[in-house]
Amino acid sequence: MELQVLDLGVIRGGVPILEGVSFTLAAGHVLLLRGPNGIGKTTLLRTIAGLQPALSGEVSLDPEAVAYAAHADGLKATLTVRENLVFWAQVYGTSDIAPALAAFELQPLIDRPAQNLSAGQKRRLGLARLLVTGRPLWVLDEPTVSLDTAAVAMFAAAVRAHCAAGGSALIATHIDLGLDSDTLDLAPFKAKAPAQDGFDEAFL
Repeated sequence: MELQVLDLGVIRGGVPILEGVSFTLAAGHVLLLRGPNGIGKTTLLRTIAGLQPALSGEVSLDPEAVAYAAHADGLKATLTVRENLVFWAQVYGTSDIAPALAAFELQPLIDRPAQNLSAGQKRRLGLARLLVTGRPLWVLDEPTVSLDTAAVAMFAAAVRAHCAAGGSALIATHIDLGLDSDTLDLAPFKAKAPAQDGFDEAFL
């Protein structure tokens, strides 16, 4: 599956923030989004994932091919680790949670309610959801928040395995994940400020 983005413009709060974004992400590859805070990485990812409309341009992608993970972990607090993964597997029509448990070393926590996990453990469980979706494109917004060095390595290994199996990943991150990847700097796509008409209301 190939993601194609052509001349995409995105908005936040009704204001254009990125314009002319174009790239292709082929199966088996990782693309990292870079740029300063506030430039529009989250808005771009949400638009590509189909969670908000684009201002202009095209995204060539079946929405059913996308697994999106943002800052929220998407967990049900009273459910155990096992129950959370089973729930998400059922949502996506899959059943095998064993690879997800193994990838993020969650077996020792399998019967612990999510509300009793540390922030890092919750993040690992939230990312483990990706492995039960069965979807080829992972669209990820700062996925390593709250993760320690060992857990970041688990995540990177999961991405490598996903891509080796024919998947792909689009990731907004500020850290070096040690992945074989391409990088897209969003700074050149920052939308231009609207032109002023020269009328000064101060004289009214």
